[in-house]
Amino acid sequence: PPGFVESSCHSRIFWMKLNKLFLQGKFFHLEINDPYTGPVLLDEKLASRCGYVLSEDVWGNPVFRASVLGCHVANEADELFTLTVNIKVSSFSSMRAAVTYIYPMYCSYSSWASREIVCEENYMEVSVKTDVPAVSNDYTVAWLSALPETQNVAYQQWQLMFVSPSGRKRITVSDATKLGYSFNNTLSRVYLRAPYHSNESDLSMVSGVNMNMVTSTSMYRQRWLLLLIDTTVSCPVDGISFTDTTLKWTVPSVIPTLVVQEATFLSKTILMGVDGQVIIKPEEKNYLLEHNETHISITIPIGAEGGKLKSSVSGGVYGVIYSIDLFLEHTWTDADWQTTKYTAIKSITTPFMPQIPTVINNTLPEERLFSAALGHFLPDVSLVAIAIGNVPFTLREAQHHGFKIYETPFSNRTKGFILEVSFDDPYVLKEYVNRNETKYTLLINYTLRVGPEMMPYYHSAEVECVVADMELPEAVGYCDEENLYQAIPTFGLHQYWNLYLGNKLLNRHVALTNGYLAATNSTHLILQIPLFSVGVTYEEVSFQKIKARFDIALRKVRTMETLQMFSVSCSFNSSSFIICHSDGTIMISAQMKTVPAIDMSKTKLRDSSCKPTEYNEDHVFFKFHVTTCGTSVRFEGDHIVYENEISYEKETLPGQSIPTITRDPDYRLTVLCYYRAKETLVLGAFAGDPSTSSPSGSGMMLPRSNIAVRRRIRQALNVVSRVSKDETFMEFYKPSMAILKQPGEPVFLEVELKDESPSTELHLKNCWVTRSPDFNSTPRWNITVDG
Repeated sequence: PPGFVESSCHSRIFWMKLNKLFLQGKFFHLEINDPYTGPVLLDEKLASRCGYVLSEDVWGNPVFRASVLGCHVANEADELFTLTVNIKVSSFSSMRAAVTYIYPMYCSYSSWASREIVCEENYMEVSVKTDVPAVSNDYTVAWLSALPETQNVAYQQWQLMFVSPSGRKRITVSDATKLGYSFNNTLSRVYLRAPYHSNESDLSMVSGVNMNMVTSTSMYRQRWLLLLIDTTVSCPVDGISFTDTTLKWTVPSVIPTLVVQEATFLSKTILMGVDGQVIIKPEEKNYLLEHNETHISITIPIGAEGGKLKSSVSGGVYGVIYSIDLFLEHTWTDADWQTTKYTAIKSITTPFMPQIPTVINNTLPEERLFSAALGHFLPDVSLVAIAIGNVPFTLREAQHHGFKIYETPFSNRTKGFILEVSFDDPYVLKEYVNRNETKYTLLINYTLRVGPEMMPYYHSAEVECVVADMELPEAVGYCDEENLYQAIPTFGLHQYWNLYLGNKLLNRHVALTNGYLAATNSTHLILQIPLFSVGVTYEEVSFQKIKARFDIALRKVRTMETLQMFSVSCSFNSSSFIICHSDGTIMISAQMKTVPAIDMSKTKLRDSSCKPTEYNEDHVFFKFHVTTCGTSVRFEGDHIVYENEISYEKETLPGQSIPTITRDPDYRLTVLCYYRAKETLVLGAFAGDPSTSSPSGSGMMLPRSNIAVRRRIRQALNVVSRVSKDETFMEFYKPSMAILKQPGEPVFLEVELKDESPSTELHLKNCWVTRSPDFNSTPRWNITVDG
């Protein structure tokens, strides 16, 4: 069929190439059609002996080469050569029902050199021109006319003598054939074809290149004539070197076994070719042909035109292999031979070269679209499947899901595979990072088929993109007469961030414990915080006025990093309040309405020196510490209770033992502050300013009618105190005994808790002396303050 076979003739070699597209899924054999004996099946043994090569070019097309001096070639006067090949094609490996295509090839070659050497892939061939000397001018025509007869019997008369390191060996032509050699003569030439690495060959190093050499002499004997012909042949077996970017083929310029008199050597022409075609200007294809006195070299950039890059996989790693078919033709002269034409043909394949693919991140954040290009690959690589986040997809399934997958060409004749995935795809990982950004991560596993062998190759990639697409919530704060409020958007709450009250997570339990009310709607969480509840900071406390603030921290769920503080601050008018700070400061605003009215400037605490800091007609404002102003302390359950009293005493005239009749009322207001006994209090956040401290206690004010009740509670504990006579605590004073002590003299006190309840503990906080049995009387002298 047209396009199936392509043939040419170059340097006395038949070249035939079959188009592999016509042979897909089929089997083929080649037969050599001998004009006298018929078809002969081509096999490997026959090929090396008869001067045939059957291989593939770098593109996978079958290639057949044959020497014009090969077997079964029709020779017309050593100038026109014909070889007919039968190409048998079948759909079965047994070759039954084969179709046979008969293909004749012609080669015209008359410019024979005195000696021609061919170094093929599987054989070495030397042919030498034979000049039969004339006895005299009178017998020239007769001699020439007798040559055809001589040719008929020449096959039996030729002998070969081989010289090798093991010695000399003389054998007949028929014996040489049995050893894999081929020897014959034509009208004007004698040729010897030898396999590589035979027993008669020798391996030697010439200018750094290993050469396989067969040293032989062909002898022809008649009664009156002895013809000796040097049929030595030598061919390179290596000389190939590689770098990351080039391959280099080196052969010696001068081969000593072929040039006996090196002083007379003269190089005439050097040609190079690729795939059977002579390259006239190698530099135009980036080839480099160099030669000097010792070497001829051809340097080819890996991937250059004329060769082929093929994808491969080795040990799970993707890489490429580059192949190219080169030939070198060197013509020289020397004193022994008029002209020698030396042709070497070499198919070169590089070692496996890893080419780790990369993923080029062309993601478009403004379009919220991942765009990842995997490359670079040769055209013989195909993408067959992907997995996103360990979820596998065929290409069809991926397209149906909404992923976009397509090939894209690159400038260096490679290609890549582009995958486009939306940020909002459920298989994309999302992570809240920094302050207002989201990190989107696309985990990809590619499955590819590589090379003509369709080897599987797997590649994993991770593509990330950080986008500032998070809007931090903004809280709205407001107040009413008794409460502070925070309205906080619920988007992202508990998913990206949490609310914290100090260092404590603000959840429903904490809110209920602290007395907050929490409600949610479709968009917001609304917190109601009573003015006198835990967590409220009092920025300013004055007469009948409180400036309060409530702070909530917005923190990341994962890192606990504080992103934002939500604060609401309001001023409240309050006629009566008590604030018990964690540092022990007590602030009281008390409304004292009496009939008749009293002089508020004359109110006091237990310690009469403790006067109000502010007052008006019916209000007073006291600020004091729990360790001052006669404040007492006791335990009630798991609380420590500090107690003091605001009082107003009737005036008496000086020097009178009997009170003066007065309209001033007797007024007493008991003040109580409760603190948890075992609670650790954090004070550092309030800069030591009691007015801005977070209250850790709860307060209570009781009018006089409740005092007796409170005192009965205080006496419920069975506490006994005694005064020892000395430090041994062995003898004690009687309870009713008067004790006289000088200033500076120690007093030995013992306080004992008789209560047997395991939950009751004794802590000695303050100890003082009064003039009367009433321990709340004044004046008083402190012995122990704050333990």
